[in-house]
Parts: sequence; structure tokens; C-alpha cells
Amino acid sequence: MHRTSLTIMKTLALLAMTFTLVVGSHSISLAADNSAAIEAELVVYGDTSGGVSAAVQAARMGHRVVLVSPYGHLGGMSSSGLGWTDIGNKAILGGICHEFYHRIYQHYQQESAWNHQPREKFNNVGQGVPALDEKTELASTFEPKIAEQVFDQLIAEAGVTVVDGRLAEQQGAVMSDNRLTAIRLEDGRVLAGRVFVDATYEGDLYAQAGVSFFVGRESNEQYNETGNGITGPLGGNQLPDGIDPYIVPGDASSGLIAGVNPTMGGPVGSGDQRLQAYCYRLVLTDLPRNRVPIEKPADYDEAAYEILFRAIEVGQTSRFFKLDWVPNRKTDSNNASGISFDYIGGNYGDDWNWTTLSYAEREENAAKHRDWQLGLIWTLQHHPRVPESVRRRYLPVGLSKDEFADNNHIPYNLYIREGRRMVSEMVMTENHCRNKLPIDDSIGMGGYTLDSHNIQRFVHNGMVKNEGDIQSRISGPYRISYRAITPRRTECDNLLVPVALSASHIAYGSIRMEPVFMILGQSAGTAASMAIRDDLPVQEVPYTQLRERLLQDDQRLELPNKK
Repeated sequence: MHRTSLTIMKTLALLAMTFTLVVGSHSISLAADNSAAIEAELVVYGDTSGGVSAAVQAARMGHRVVLVSPYGHLGGMSSSGLGWTDIGNKAILGGICHEFYHRIYQHYQQESAWNHQPREKFNNVGQGVPALDEKTELASTFEPKIAEQVFDQLIAEAGVTVVDGRLAEQQGAVMSDNRLTAIRLEDGRVLAGRVFVDATYEGDLYAQAGVSFFVGRESNEQYNETGNGITGPLGGNQLPDGIDPYIVPGDASSGLIAGVNPTMGGPVGSGDQRLQAYCYRLVLTDLPRNRVPIEKPADYDEAAYEILFRAIEVGQTSRFFKLDWVPNRKTDSNNASGISFDYIGGNYGDDWNWTTLSYAEREENAAKHRDWQLGLIWTLQHHPRVPESVRRRYLPVGLSKDEFADNNHIPYNLYIREGRRMVSEMVMTENHCRNKLPIDDSIGMGGYTLDSHNIQRFVHNGMVKNEGDIQSRISGPYRISYRAITPRRTECDNLLVPVALSASHIAYGSIRMEPVFMILGQSAGTAASMAIRDDLPVQEVPYTQLRERLLQDDQRLELPNKK
């Protein structure tokens, strides 16, 4: 019998009893019963696109797989409003990722798919590629509910067991030395496995397992980068000049308006613990029969939109949010300018950030993000300080009635652009993304711009300015290292991390695209299968064998002219 199987049996036996574990001065009940214990070869925690790909791949390779879904809906951001895909370079798309976008393309070839809009009326515009590309037979734009249907199909066809639930906030990771043996959910259910995948955007499982991580921005000096750390008031998604920072314009003694810091907090290039802004990718429509009007949020505070009013006063009349069209007259609506959907500074504070919050606190914080965005739309549609011409332009849009119907038409996932980032033996940096440093154990490629949304607002030369936005082009696709998804072996030897992986802030800004998460998820599922089959720590999976199987399954590990 494999040593890992023996460990699982011992773990289940222990968890079937009621006993007390003493940790420091705290006593923690580990009560459970046999009926609550679930055993699998691979346990995937997280219902993101990367989690789905990892689970499907391992199941296709013949393993018993359980996927734990914290949201009760599969696909993460790909089924939560991000329907205008950030591909970067279509050459990177292979395997399950390619299959996902091809299945969506096939869906829109059916006449019945076009229930709100004739197909010939769709503009077919995507980000740098046709939305529905006849040459590649891939779809890069789509409705969230169709994405979720495809994820559900992939999981069902592969025979993956899906369990709805969240990791217990305390003692959720059950460890034996440097090995995960089980995870415990909030309701006491226990899932034992031989290998685990943390596919959350936040890295919640590996944090509990004691794996090293970083939150915030490293200094440029740390990894010899140029695009990390505090940026200064750069031009991308910047506020227009002339916005006075004080409650009473020109009077510093009146205090700063909402959301503005007095300084940047450090010199350009230095690190900090702040996070780039989050938002919901709202799905809007101007089609009356499918539109839910935007109501004024119950806790609406006019003062929260003072920067918006002042931006309009100094001349801004558009780009308050995007209207990127997906099929059936719906949008993927994202941040579009210096004052837009991003709730800048809303995901961290002096002694907290999104990753440190309890589940209840995250839900409260997500509600603040939701209300900020709904309040911004309502303000643009109705507030008397907004010119009538602007109000008239934005008034036709509302939430899509046939999306997220069980969640008041709000996406299930807030867009966690960045949370924890693992620190393993290999940290992906800007220099890897620019192909200045070699990668000899590629498990997939990235190809998107080095990207960060704004991180704070501060007073600069007597005006309010944004700080943190980076949009720096790269020359082409780059390899991503297997070591970047494996923790240090001394910390955990049976865990893979394809989403909140080991990368610097700015490198993660390119890697963090949904196609890449699917690619890395499939590679993680393949490595997990090999670790299970040969009873190996994930760090010892032979790369030559891993590479052979990845290529067999159509993963793209480098461009044809690269070795």
C-alpha cells in the first residue's frame, strides 16, 4: 500500500473520533464522524477556471477527484462577468483551455443561442481578435451563463465530484509534518486526499498549510525589476488635472475628500503592502425586456463620489465604465478611466487586506464594492451634479435579468485581481515575462501585457492623482515554470498552486489571466496524476515525463521557434 494511502487512513481514523488538539493556549475540537469523511486521490479547493481544469485533467487521467466549490458556481471570473477575455496571444491556447473557448464558439453557431439579438447584429469585436473567430473556431467573448454551462459540462463528463463548501477558517488544513492529509470545511465535513490543489484566487488553502506567501508590491530592487513597487502618478487610467483634494476646495484645514491619501507613502520603486483595486465585472444591457434598472443603494453616500463630480467639472464626460459587448446585447463592463468601477483603496487598510478578512468580512467588503459600482451608475444616470447629456447617455443601461438570477443579477465573484502570491523556490518576475531569464521547465505560457490597476489616490502638486497603474507591453509569449506552482518541499510536498502562484506583483499582473489559469490548472492536474501514480512529492515529478504528457494533451509550452 502507498505510504500516502496509509496516511489518509490514519487521518480518517483520527478525524472519526472526538478529541482535542492543543495549539499554544487554544483548544480546537476536531470532532467528525465517518459519514462526514470523503476520500479522493485528488482534492481541488477552489471553483475557479484553473480549479475546473485541474480537476477535469486528473479525472481524465483516471483518478478519483473531488472539487470543492466555495461559491456554488463553477468558473470563477470566467463565469462571473469576465466575458471579454484577456488572451494576450492566441498562440498560448491549448488543451482544456482551447477546448473551453471552442465549445463556447460552437454554442454560438446555433441559431437558438441568439435569443436577445440577431447574430448579424453582433459586432464580433474582441480584445485584439474577433469575438467569434471563424479561422480558429474560438470564442473570446461570451455570456457568463454560457461559460458556466461549459464548465459544468466538462466536470460532469469527466466524472468529477463537486462538493459545495468553504474551508474552515481555523484548522481547515490538516497537516502531518510537511504534508496535507485532509481539509476540513466549515460544516465539519472532512475531505482526505493524496494530492491537493489550491485553485483559489486568494491562496486560502496554502496559507493555512503554512506555505510562504507575499501580499502587496515588492520593491524593484528585490528581484531586479523596473515595473514593481510604487509607481508615482503615471498616465494610465489617470485622473484629469485640476481635481482639488480638499473637502472645501483650496482649504487644506477642511480635510481630504473621501479615498485620498496625503502622500504616496514611499519613494518610487519602493515596496508596500497595498493591493491593486478590485471591481465586479457587471453584465449590463440596454435591451428593455432583459434590463433590470439600477436602484440607488440603500447606503448611498454622495460624498463618496466627490472625485467623480470634480472630474466632470474639470472636463471628463465619458469613459466612466466600459461597455464591451458580448453576445445577446450584454456587456462585460470593467473599469475604464481614473474614476470608474475600480473601488481604489477599498480592499485594504492600515492593518488588514482582503486576504486577512474572515468570510463574513469579505462578504461585507464585497457588498461595499458592489454598492460603489451601482452607486456610480445611479449617480451618472440621475444626480443633478452630472450634466444632462451624460445622464441621458448612461440612463438606458441596467443589469441583465437573465444573468446571476439567484444573486440579484450581480456576478458571484468579486474580481480578486491579486491576493496572496506564493513564494516558492522559483519566483516568476518581470525578467521572465520579458524572456530575459530562462525557464527550462515550462508548463504553459503567458502573453498578456504587464498589468496592474491603480492601488491608491494621493495628493500630488495640489491635485488628486492615482498611483499604481501599469500597462507595459511585452515582446511575446513567455514560459511559466513548474516550480512556480509547487511550494517549497519543506513546507508542503503534495500541494500544487496554479492560480495564486509564485510570482512578483508585476509578473503576476501578466500571468493572472483566465486562459493562463486554465492552462496552469491542466498542468497541475497532470502533475498531480503523476505524483499519485508514482507516490512522489510533487516537487519530484520528473519534468521530462510531465512535459511529454503535456504535449500529448496539446499544451503549448513554447513557441515553435523556441526550445
